[in-house]
Amino acid sequence: MKDYMVRATAANETVRAFAVRSTELVAEARERHRTFPVVTAALGRLLSAGAMMGAMMKGDKDKLTLQINGDGPIGQMTVTVDSHGNVKGFPQNPDVDIPLKRPGKLDVGSAVGKGLLNVIMDLGMDKPYNGQVEIQTGEIGDDLAYYFTVSEQTPSAVGLGVMVDTDSSVRHAGGYIIQVMPDASEETIKEVEDKVFLADSVTVMMEDGKTPEQILEYFLGDMDLKILEKTDVRFHCDCSRESVARALATISKKDLDDIINDGKEIEVKCHFCNSSYKYNIDELKDITGARCSRSRRP
Repeated sequence: MKDYMVRATAANETVRAFAVRSTELVAEARERHRTFPVVTAALGRLLSAGAMMGAMMKGDKDKLTLQINGDGPIGQMTVTVDSHGNVKGFPQNPDVDIPLKRPGKLDVGSAVGKGLLNVIMDLGMDKPYNGQVEIQTGEIGDDLAYYFTVSEQTPSAVGLGVMVDTDSSVRHAGGYIIQVMPDASEETIKEVEDKVFLADSVTVMMEDGKTPEQILEYFLGDMDLKILEKTDVRFHCDCSRESVARALATISKKDLDDIINDGKEIEVKCHFCNSSYKYNIDELKDITGARCSRSRRP
């Protein structure tokens, strides 16, 4: 099944909801970064949340970045997404191996640790919006629910899950976000809360074969659920030789000259997708020449 995300409303538009299947997206991230299982689960949850939060943006060029800065062994995790279902992300340390929380349960909270969750939205204005909250549990879903409630004053239920198989491959990945709008009735709020409290985990629901639509049907099927949009999601990085060359052109002239004088080609890796780009001495000289030419323009 192809990865996709659905956006919906319920209860006369006083509830909005999102659900995603992100199995292939998370599997590609695992392969690109060669993550150990607990990192696969942590990064996969953040990627799944990013895919859904991207659908909350309106502009074609809007960008959203989620950063977890924890004191656990994973360190920082970064995910960036646009409003078209393109998601990319990376962990600071992909090689984390810690004891299970309990049999069959990866200890994501301990791998993430305490610290800060940053949400950065670039909506084409003068300055990006930056919201920041303290990490509550490190389980990602709880932390994002806390962010929505505190920073955006939107009570939210966030369920995220990644099931890693015995061979370290990704068996299932996905999630949901359910948000109660200010004009929701007390009855609606209680009904949503009761459903969330009794719900199985995301991975159990996906193991049972539930689609994103069926996940939202469980929570909101009795509340006039309306599916508004279905969007494909994918791991996609927009790096290229040209964009990396432009980044090299921004380092100091002295540092670039030192690299050239060393007489060896260099290899640059993209943090987000782990793609490698090699530049020989002639190419580095061209980058230097192009920069000098630009700096001489009136």
